[in-house]
Formats: sequence, C-alpha cells, structure tokens
Amino acid sequence: MKDPDCIFCKIVRGEIPCAEVYATSRVLAFMDIGPVIKGHTLVIPKEHYPTLLDIPNDLGEELLDAIKRVGRGVMEATNAAGLNVGMNNHAAAGQVVFHAHFHVVPRFPDDGFKLWPPGKYDDMEEMERLAAAIRQQIK
Repeated sequence: MKDPDCIFCKIVRGEIPCAEVYATSRVLAFMDIGPVIKGHTLVIPKEHYPTLLDIPNDLGEELLDAIKRVGRGVMEATNAAGLNVGMNNHAAAGQVVFHAHFHVVPRFPDDGFKLWPPGKYDDMEEMERLAAAIRQQIK
C-alpha cells in the first residue's frame, strides 16, 4: 500500500531525495532534515503503514534489526555517549508524518535535549486499577 501524498512514500519512490544510510527491500533509513541532534536518523518501512499498530508482525524483526544497525552506526559516526529510539503514534502523541517511522537520535552529556517529565499516580490502587484495565484490553 502506497499513499500518493505521503512524503515518506515519495522518498521511497525516489520522488524526493534523501540522505540514505541503510536500505533493504522492505526498510529504509535516512537522515532527518530537522534533526533534534545532528545524526538524527529515521528508520521506516518502505510500505505505507500509518502507525506502529498497523505494521505487520512479520516486518517487526527486520525493522528491529535495521534500528539496531543504524543505531550502532549513528553512535559510532557521531561518537555519541548514548542513543534514544522513539516513535510517535497518532497526532495526540506528536506524530506529524503519518507513515510509521522510528527516530534514532544520538545523545551526548549536556546536549540539552530533554524527554518528558515523570508523572505519578495518586496511589498504588489507582495504578493497579489501570493495569487491570489494560490487561483486559490486551488481545
């Protein structure tokens, strides 16, 4: 499935150039044009799947392998001290391009990049109630 208007599908089709770093028949990795930190790379399935929840399970192993390979490459090339791998799913979570993609971001001490602040539950009972509700929804 391809989306004719999706920017990542256009990159896969070669209609928009990218700085490719890794590719297989089903996966593509390229530099993010708006890096959080220089070296920020995106790993995508070549087929159009809007979110993680839409990616077929049989593609998961190949995507994970690509993320690991790219992550090692990013760390080595940038001399990074750490690595973040992240993904936003749906607009409410900050997804802007609705083609599943993983962010591979090199990290350095005092680089200024901050992740979300931790929250808290009112009490253990609240946490346990939510855990039970989630368990019931897992199929």
